[in-house]
Amino acid sequence: MTSLDADFYDQQSLLTEDEREIVLRVRSFMEKEVAPIANEAWAKAEFPHRLVPGFAELDVAGLACRGARSLLTGFVTMEMNRVDPSMATFFGVHTGLAMGSIAHCGSDEQQERWLPAMSRMQKIGAFGLTEPHGGSDVAAGLETTARRDGDAWVLNGAKRWIGNATFADLVIIWARDEEDDHVKGFVVEKGTPGFTATKIEHKIALRTVENADITLTDCRVPEADRLQRAGGFRDTADILRRTRGGVAWQAVGVMMGAYERALAYAKEREQFGRPIAKFQLVQDLLVRILGNLTSSMGMVVRLAQLQDSGVYRDEHSALAKAYCTVRMREAVGWSREILGGNGIVLDYDVGRFVADAEAIYSYEGTREMNTLITGRAITGLGAFV
Repeated sequence: MTSLDADFYDQQSLLTEDEREIVLRVRSFMEKEVAPIANEAWAKAEFPHRLVPGFAELDVAGLACRGARSLLTGFVTMEMNRVDPSMATFFGVHTGLAMGSIAHCGSDEQQERWLPAMSRMQKIGAFGLTEPHGGSDVAAGLETTARRDGDAWVLNGAKRWIGNATFADLVIIWARDEEDDHVKGFVVEKGTPGFTATKIEHKIALRTVENADITLTDCRVPEADRLQRAGGFRDTADILRRTRGGVAWQAVGVMMGAYERALAYAKEREQFGRPIAKFQLVQDLLVRILGNLTSSMGMVVRLAQLQDSGVYRDEHSALAKAYCTVRMREAVGWSREILGGNGIVLDYDVGRFVADAEAIYSYEGTREMNTLITGRAITGLGAFV
């Protein structure tokens, strides 16, 4: 497997030969199939459904559910984001949040019923937690309700920013039980009466992802479709803890994509009779970007090792998400600076990375919330309002 210029410390060498082959397969697909259409899909804000069979053929959906190392799933995430954060987010919502919810909170029967088809991407999943009136306070402020009615549950409420929801076959909906006030998870299948999903328009980031506003109006879900091992918000938070590290890997992939394009541009673009890569100030920016990328990559690699050894904690994922996304924001800005005016033109990709970075910076916990999680761990004192 050819080492990328952006992997300056050759951290991919920590993968096994079989794992490197999987990563190479993902890289080839992203470069050959996704890269040529990424800017057009982003500009039109249209999800390219024709690519889904190709993603399925990669056979990487649900790797974690099949016992793959976190290091491998991290590198797969990085490779996808290196080319297109939108399609990587689509994949992450399906395999990390939706499949992860069923794998972690579903009964054995539910896992057998849904996960194989989701692994083959014959059924696509979405994850409905965020609400119109709640973001960071979702643990205490969840407004969507669930009421038991015989052998079914009746869901009422609304969700916002739910990726994949306009076309997903299965949507995980988190709602508060009116009787015991505990948060429970429900699998809502496509076509269920009382469930509507409306695409959110006019986004300036991750435009290819079909985020939706969901409305639940007396939506009946069988008891058999309630996630049987989800007993409270602690289980929901555990899923987010597992996927938060994946967002840090996303940030690394975005930095990698922006750096590679900025480096190539600097070598080709000439001013004053020589490539701009020969100017000291341009080299300074390139090294700053590489420093952000390399330090962040080292952090997520170590995070994956902690995950694989079963000793990682909330604060480990929180620090990685907070740190890597801040470094990402700086790195894509410097990449845009190297490209000058061309940095805001889609044709050069970097402008897309700059815009998409803003969404990745915010979701799965803001910098401030992840800072408070880490701060509580190191001081022993909670500073939450």
